[in-house]
Amino acid sequence: MVGEFAGEGDLIQLITDDEEENSGQKEVFSDEIPILSVRNTVLFPGVVIPITVGRQRSIRLVKKAQKGDKMIGVCAQVNPQNDDPSWEDIYHVGTVAKIIKMIVLPDGNTTIIIQGKKRFQITDPISEDPYFVAKVEYLEETFPKNNRKIKALEESLKDAAAKILHLNPEIPREAQVALDNIDSTPFLTHFLSSNINAPVEAKQKLLEINDGIERATLLLEFMMKDIQMLELKSEIQKKVHTDIDQQQRDYFLRQQMKVLQTELGEEGPEKEVEELRAKGMKKKWPAEVAKHFNKELDKILRINPSAAEYPIALNYAETLVELPWNELTVDNFDLKRAKTILDKDHHGLEKVKERIIEYLAVLKLKNDLKGPILCLYGPPGVGKTSLGKSIAKALGRKYVRMSLGGVHDEAEIRGHRKTYVGAMPGKIIQNMKKIKTSNPVYVLDEIDKLSSDFRGDPSSAFLEVLDPEQNSTFVDNYLEVEYDLSKVLFIATANSLDSIQPALRDRMEIIEVTGYTMEEKLEIAKKHLVPKQRKEHGLKAKDVSFDRAALVKIIEHYTRESGVRSLERAIGKVIRNVAKSIAMEEEYSKKITAQTVRKILGGEIFDKEIYQDNSVAGVVTGLAWTSVGGEILFIETSLSRGKGKLTLSGQLGDVMKESAMTALSYLKSKADELEIDYRIFDHYDLHVHVPAGAVPKDGPSAGITMLTAMASLFTQRKVKAKVAMTGEITLRGKVMPVGGIKEKILAAKRAGLKEIILCEKNKRDIEEIDEEYLKGVNFHFVDKVEEVLDFALLKTKVDKPMLFSFPKSEQIQTNMN
Repeated sequence: MVGEFAGEGDLIQLITDDEEENSGQKEVFSDEIPILSVRNTVLFPGVVIPITVGRQRSIRLVKKAQKGDKMIGVCAQVNPQNDDPSWEDIYHVGTVAKIIKMIVLPDGNTTIIIQGKKRFQITDPISEDPYFVAKVEYLEETFPKNNRKIKALEESLKDAAAKILHLNPEIPREAQVALDNIDSTPFLTHFLSSNINAPVEAKQKLLEINDGIERATLLLEFMMKDIQMLELKSEIQKKVHTDIDQQQRDYFLRQQMKVLQTELGEEGPEKEVEELRAKGMKKKWPAEVAKHFNKELDKILRINPSAAEYPIALNYAETLVELPWNELTVDNFDLKRAKTILDKDHHGLEKVKERIIEYLAVLKLKNDLKGPILCLYGPPGVGKTSLGKSIAKALGRKYVRMSLGGVHDEAEIRGHRKTYVGAMPGKIIQNMKKIKTSNPVYVLDEIDKLSSDFRGDPSSAFLEVLDPEQNSTFVDNYLEVEYDLSKVLFIATANSLDSIQPALRDRMEIIEVTGYTMEEKLEIAKKHLVPKQRKEHGLKAKDVSFDRAALVKIIEHYTRESGVRSLERAIGKVIRNVAKSIAMEEEYSKKITAQTVRKILGGEIFDKEIYQDNSVAGVVTGLAWTSVGGEILFIETSLSRGKGKLTLSGQLGDVMKESAMTALSYLKSKADELEIDYRIFDHYDLHVHVPAGAVPKDGPSAGITMLTAMASLFTQRKVKAKVAMTGEITLRGKVMPVGGIKEKILAAKRAGLKEIILCEKNKRDIEEIDEEYLKGVNFHFVDKVEEVLDFALLKTKVDKPMLFSFPKSEQIQTNMN
């Protein structure tokens, strides 16, 4: 079509010239012409093109011109989207054209075929209605004749045009014929300018140039760029041309686009990669991490999106950019406020709260967390985890908790390498990503429950996490870059220290969180547990309340623990019963009494530990520490005829068995001093029993208790009333200190005991206990076993002492008889 118009335009131009020569007249153009604005088209002199006219203003102009001299001015629009352009919206350099033919289409639009005649420039706009009319000045072109440079440019333009025709199969072959028939350099430039693959702005620039050499040179430059693009496209097509399925075809198209953008110097990443790069620009991460991140994005661009590696690489980049890097919350170092929050959230635990305030004070003054990690150690239900939450609230930091119970795979801490199927970061990094801040309070719950197997040792992985000297450069296997954990406030919790490996314990400062007294549990129930359970069950304060006796009843007879977890469950059960009565519109007592508690919870589960009067020799009250607090236990001994055999019962552990054997050995060595007939050890069997038999027991605390029980049995001297004891013994008769003193004292008070025998070195533990826990109890500190026996054993024997008999050959009067 283009070739036909170009040839026809050339033919019409020749006919016009002949007519002018025959008539002796030259075609005259008016200096005041109507202006037609066209979209996406630039008309050049001599070129014939069709134009569809649809706007009412343009239709009126064409019809008016068709009835006159058929001459119109054609100017291109600056913005082709503008449906109602003004003078500012059209270029002021255009081409005057003659309407060759006008065709009215059935849809109402009009198509005209016009031939460009001469270039002009608008000098004075006259009117816009009913169509554009303007005064114009016609522009002359300067094309030197018989100039070698012009000839060279003409040949170059024809060669370039021929090459474009060869490289672009979409152009009709007839265009080559039209090119061969053109022998005028000005028309050649006009023809090629009209048909090159260039935007309107570029063609308009060519139209506005008066110098023919300059115009031809710029035209050649545009054509050479077009040739380069076509050659590159052809090269890409040759490289990737093959019988490919739909997936490979998509890949080919993307490769084409990437190569083209690279050659043009335009980076064109996928939209999601662009978004990730933009997010990365806003991150406050180290330069090494930024470099690594951008390298990963560049790698993503080289991967086929349909390949299996693509989502893995993209997910890795998203993890990097979503992690908080030096994104900190502002700490609130108002220590009085922190103390108020701790007191409000936790009743008792004064030593623990004081240590936490000290820790926060150092943090405020130093503003550096390079110190020991806190480890809250104590029985279940005493508030270790909630203490961590209170610290976060006091500091104004975000709170995150990670449960370590049952974690046995090192990869759960350090993450998996990206080469593994289903690889992901470790839980440390996952939680940091979730919390979106670099300095949260991070509670490591149940750190003593970590286990290890063939997949690794998670507790060893924590050596780096919890070491202030190392955790600033923590490396997760998945991330592959260093991540700073030094600003995180780690708080670990544990029920037992025995299962924590020594190296990990060394990195933590142990803060013991002991159990609560009955009075403390009572206050906790009043202030925290009852209101909480009322709220959780949809009740109000006016619906139900507990009197003191009811709470004491629950504490003493339905729970046996150091913490308050079972107490909360029991209170919840009572309140549920009330909620049921309210929902069913039944009558109920709004005041919960001890009788109401027994009616709802049933018979007492636990009997209160009460001291039992020892009417016989050989029974001693000891003190023991358990995971749920302190307890009293009774050591019972008996003798029977035999051959000196020692029997131990009550599910005793190895340490308690060794304490019994040590006590017996000591008594054998000191038999004369203690007035014990040595023949008893050969002719009587000794049985030591610790009720209850179904409960496992172990530990060194029963050493002096067992020795006192044996000495009482062998000497038939009763033990003083309401006396309890705890301590370890040696073969030399030394009394050694033991732990859990506070819990043991609480157990003694609950049982109604008045005297407690302790090792001299345990005096330091007594000094750390509040005086309110010590009221009503007298302490006797001893260093040797003789002191224990002198205080604990009465001078007189039991009312009916046991009579020892021996074989006739050894029959003598014993001191005991």
